[in-house]
Amino acid sequence: MKKKLLIGGGAVATAAIAAAVAFAAPGQMSKADTNGDGSLSKLEVTAMANTHFTKMDVNADGQINAADRKAKQKAKFGEIDTDKNGSISEAEFTAAHAARMAERGERGEGKMRGHREGRGHHGMGKGHHGGGMKMLKMADANGDKTITKAEMTAAVDAHFAKADSNKDGQISSAEHDAMRSAMRERMKAAATN
Repeated sequence: MKKKLLIGGGAVATAAIAAAVAFAAPGQMSKADTNGDGSLSKLEVTAMANTHFTKMDVNADGQINAADRKAKQKAKFGEIDTDKNGSISEAEFTAAHAARMAERGERGEGKMRGHREGRGHHGMGKGHHGGGMKMLKMADANGDKTITKAEMTAAVDAHFAKADSNKDGQISSAEHDAMRSAMRERMKAAATN
């Protein structure tokens, strides 16, 4: 028996935008710190945001919108639909899931924090996607549901300025942690309202 599967890319796209705008998740700060000085310069943050933007701009039209989400979904569906019959069987789904878990294990990620702690995706609780949507809306300055490179750059610049509390042109580990902690608190508050 075959079961059809709908792959939702909205949450994935939102999470990636949020990561780009908010600089780096705790494990990504060291990846973004290309010169290894323990802090993030504006150049390093911009380079990371550009990498995220390029990855999300699936159709390479210089903007991120629903067309990219659909193209990503189609590509992901094609990867899972190994017999190319237009539907995903339970066996194909199980194989894809096992491959994804093996890949995560090789990268040393283990279980997703949220599932281990019983709090939903990435340990952010119910408010995670709501917080991600707020980040998306912040990057989408004109509200047209499309994020251009200019909008992404402006959002990154604004967040960098806010996170660089001592205005030395660098985001230290302490500043990064403080920014992420404040962001988590805002997301929790938004989830309860």
